[in-house]
Amino acid sequence: MGLLPHYFDIVLFALIAVFLILRLRSVLGRRTGNERPRHGGFLRRAEAPRGDGSDASKVVAFGNRPGAPAPLLTAPPSDAAAGGIAQIHAADPHFDVAAFLNGARSAFEMIVDAFAAGDKERLHPLLAEDVYRPFAAAIDERTAAGEVLETRVVRIKHVDLAEAGMAGRDARVTVKFVSDQIYVLRAHDGSVVDGDPEHPIEKTDFWTFVRDVRSNDPNWVLVTTASG
Repeated sequence: MGLLPHYFDIVLFALIAVFLILRLRSVLGRRTGNERPRHGGFLRRAEAPRGDGSDASKVVAFGNRPGAPAPLLTAPPSDAAAGGIAQIHAADPHFDVAAFLNGARSAFEMIVDAFAAGDKERLHPLLAEDVYRPFAAAIDERTAAGEVLETRVVRIKHVDLAEAGMAGRDARVTVKFVSDQIYVLRAHDGSVVDGDPEHPIEKTDFWTFVRDVRSNDPNWVLVTTASG
């Protein structure tokens, strides 16, 4: 009978343990396997664009590059553009004009370089499908003719926000680029068909980018290009 108090102690400790387990389950809950990942969109922001032909692979990442030069704004945006910027910022408080323009500048240089190199694999993820098709067709025509295009951005002189606004849930921003470029088109034998390898020319381009502000994806799609 002297052991009986020990049995009471064991039973008491067991009841306390069961009570604590039940309390923890009620507070913490149980995982069912259907919970949404709690990454707040950060994982999607860190993912590389897909190359499977989906819309996510037709994007341009916009943001500050380490060591990237500041955009050379020649003048404040017009009243209409400023109003459009305010609309975009109201729909997306994280929109930052300086970061956007730095990203646009990077995209401009990459696209010009990829097009000149005839690198469709590198070019495709940077363009919307309607923009990519004529770019790819021009590359195919050059290849068929045995021609080689040499285009190099010597200097980007100005990057200006020309237009901005909302179209439904899409933010649209048009950027004006003024740059000095070397442009040379060579025949199959290396002779110059057009351009000058020694003297850059000044070019003015207007590129329009679009982004769905309700999407967690921070990237912008290049939807139109024009020369001025």
